[in-house]
Amino acid sequence: MSATSPDAPAPVPNPAAVQPVIVTPDLDRLHAFYRELVGAEEFTRVPEEGPVFFVGLRIGGSELVLVTDPNVETGAPTRIAISIAVEDVDVLLDRVESLGGTVQGPANDMPWGQRVAHIQDPDGNALNLTQPL
Repeated sequence: MSATSPDAPAPVPNPAAVQPVIVTPDLDRLHAFYRELVGAEEFTRVPEEGPVFFVGLRIGGSELVLVTDPNVETGAPTRIAISIAVEDVDVLLDRVESLGGTVQGPANDMPWGQRVAHIQDPDGNALNLTQPL
């Protein structure tokens, strides 16, 4: 089937960005974790006054959204990990547990040219801290 055929599928639009959303029962705790560990900066809060249920964070050139749901279960096994590129994996690894996260093991130099540490945020979400070798 050619691109000009009436049966051709519609072109797929180019996405502007992918924005991960983490649902948490304790938005303030996760907000503090990402702010203190990787310098996440809040760019939006809904509502602006009163109990918040949505916070947009900027980490470098990326965005991460935190949404509150008091009934969500934390710590469930996950198939998705958020990878955050940082300047020094080992310096941040030393801070993870004091901020409420969990270190899964030591950082390792990987054959694809990154130093990688596997951690979990306070809700048990999988994170990779990475730095170029």
